[in-house]
Amino acid sequence: MKRSFQENEQEEGGGPSWGGQKTIKWSAKQGGEEELEEEEEAASWECLPQELLLHIFQYLPLLDRAYASQVCRGWNQAFHMPELWRCFEFELNQPASSYLKATHPDLIKQIIKKHSNHLQYVSFKVDSSRESAEAACDILSQLVNCSLKTLGLISTARPSFMEMPKSHFISALTVVFVNSKSLSSLKIDDTPVDDPSLKVLVANNSDTLKLLKMSSCPHVSPAGIMCVADQCHGLRELALNYHLLSDELLIALSSEKHVHLEHLRIDVVSENPGQQFHTIKKSSWDAMVRHSPKFNLVMYFYLYEEEFDPFFRDEIPVTHLYFGRSVSKDVLGRVGLTCPRLVELVVCANGLRPLDEELIRIAQRCTQLSAIGLGECEVSCSAFVEFVKMCGDRLKQLSIMEEVLVPDHRYELDDIHWEVSKHLGRVWFPDMMPTW
Repeated sequence: MKRSFQENEQEEGGGPSWGGQKTIKWSAKQGGEEELEEEEEAASWECLPQELLLHIFQYLPLLDRAYASQVCRGWNQAFHMPELWRCFEFELNQPASSYLKATHPDLIKQIIKKHSNHLQYVSFKVDSSRESAEAACDILSQLVNCSLKTLGLISTARPSFMEMPKSHFISALTVVFVNSKSLSSLKIDDTPVDDPSLKVLVANNSDTLKLLKMSSCPHVSPAGIMCVADQCHGLRELALNYHLLSDELLIALSSEKHVHLEHLRIDVVSENPGQQFHTIKKSSWDAMVRHSPKFNLVMYFYLYEEEFDPFFRDEIPVTHLYFGRSVSKDVLGRVGLTCPRLVELVVCANGLRPLDEELIRIAQRCTQLSAIGLGECEVSCSAFVEFVKMCGDRLKQLSIMEEVLVPDHRYELDDIHWEVSKHLGRVWFPDMMPTW
């Protein structure tokens, strides 16, 4: 009986010796499964398809991507896939003068050695030092085996490319223009580019160039930009300084050979107080509108008050208008009379004379206005409410500093919020600081 009880107990798992054996076997099995699962997991990560690895790597910052390339041979191969190197931004900063991160020199050497022929969409972000600008040009000079589609030269502070020798910059840029036969986008604001280099650009990329931004390029003449307009019939976006704008340029952009321009940005900047500015004929603007009826004309004004005389005398098809310096009541009054296509208006400063009549006139005449920003100006609360009432819910962006609004006999500042919100059809409050 005793032996039978012990056997039954062992069979049922109640005995201490059998229970211990079972526990040991179970633990060993569990550990083996965990190891097996870990091995399978490692194998699955190592054997990910290349297209999936490529998709993952595209979301990783460059440094993390470099660390990931050291995991295994497959990931290292993925790191060097041409698709990952088509788009790249070189960040060039001097540690002594900038807190911004910089692309490591060893990585730059590796890119030039292994991936220069893969680069297609390239930009250079440089700080204010001449050394960084020269480093960017040194890299450009070595890109002899690549055919870029887009190139952007961006100065994060003052225009550092203007500080370097012009010949060095032109030589480097010419390398890109000659070797890139399909350049479609070029952003070279604040650089010493000149007329001969633009001719090289046109000679090699006239069929593909669609976007050209070259504001603040003092070595380019109206004849140089005319060469671009005459040959690059696919140009859709153009940004330049006012001194390059001419009646001849607008006529060239309006020719039957030229595609419809979509975006024209003009920077009107005064280098010295009292500077004289030429005028553009209304007939030239009319030709532009007939050819490209939906194009956006964006104008930035950085002028002194006495320099506005040539502007807004005749109708102008401007759609987005920004005044970076103080502008007079008279000029804003003319805006309401001559800018029927106006969509957006920003006035950073005006003075102490209320803009009541000017705002009402703009609301009446500029029927497409959907965004406005006012900074250091004065508008009575009653006139502001009337302006919003006339524009209604088409005002998608209304950025008005609180100190702009002057209480009057009808409205206090506390009333403005409710009254304006009612006419806009949404909750609105004055801004505490500029948002444009």
